Amino acid sequence: MFALNNKVIIVSGGTGILGGAFIKAIASQGGKVVILGRNEQVGNQRAAEINKEGSEAIFIAANVLEKDQLEPARDKVLSTFGRIDGLVNGAGGNIPEAVLTPDKDVFDLNIEGVQKAMNLNLWGTVLPVQVFGPEIVKSGNGSIVNISSVSSVRAITRVLGYSMGKAAIDCYTKWFAVEMANRYGDKIRMNSIMPGFFLTEQNRTLLTQPDGSLTSRGHSIISHTPFKRFGNPEELCGALIWLLSDASKFVTGTTIGVDGGFTINGGV
Repeated sequence: MFALNNKVIIVSGGTGILGGAFIKAIASQGGKVVILGRNEQVGNQRAAEINKEGSEAIFIAANVLEKDQLEPARDKVLSTFGRIDGLVNGAGGNIPEAVLTPDKDVFDLNIEGVQKAMNLNLWGTVLPVQVFGPEIVKSGNGSIVNISSVSSVRAITRVLGYSMGKAAIDCYTKWFAVEMANRYGDKIRMNSIMPGFFLTEQNRTLLTQPDGSLTSRGHSIISHTPFKRFGNPEELCGALIWLLSDASKFVTGTTIGVDGGFTINGGV
């Protein structure tokens, strides 16, 4: 029921920490993985590891914000596997210049940085869907999974651009799911996963000290998370596999929270 046998799944941001967990999980369920990212060394290494274990994977270097890089990537996937069954929009995250540092006033926002963070998280999802989506429809049972964040539903200080981008993803997921269903019925669906706090390269310096201990922000997050810990990347994969597999064939436009209880905690 949850198998991905012979399904060709593209994972953008497949060279990142969360993306690394995604591609392994997809391969473990029989999926053919296309790792999309900018780090060629990591991407080729991960593809080689998956192939060595008996699954199928390729790496394609592409920037999700550049349509003229995504289109050749699509063509390479089709020439290699002949089809596209799913897309995981894992590319995203925050950027340093978008973070409001403690020494800055709220009216001193780096507007260019905020715009870059929002563009990465929103358009870095929309553009791949526009390029790969028509091929996913042809599979007759396609699935697109976006990555939201708890910052889309709770006010998380200092990361406005990232938060606005993820809030836009929530809107986009619902809107696009309905519009696709109106045109293609159940041939393609779109959902999203809403992670809580997971340590990645983008947030590590905000949440931990160089020695690995927590910053004051890290302590605050843990205190507001009922499970009292950060998530492990592999803990996102159950929801991911469910949304990509036939087990969720009647599910579209929904967001699955994987946050250790952060968003439902009243703090009392």
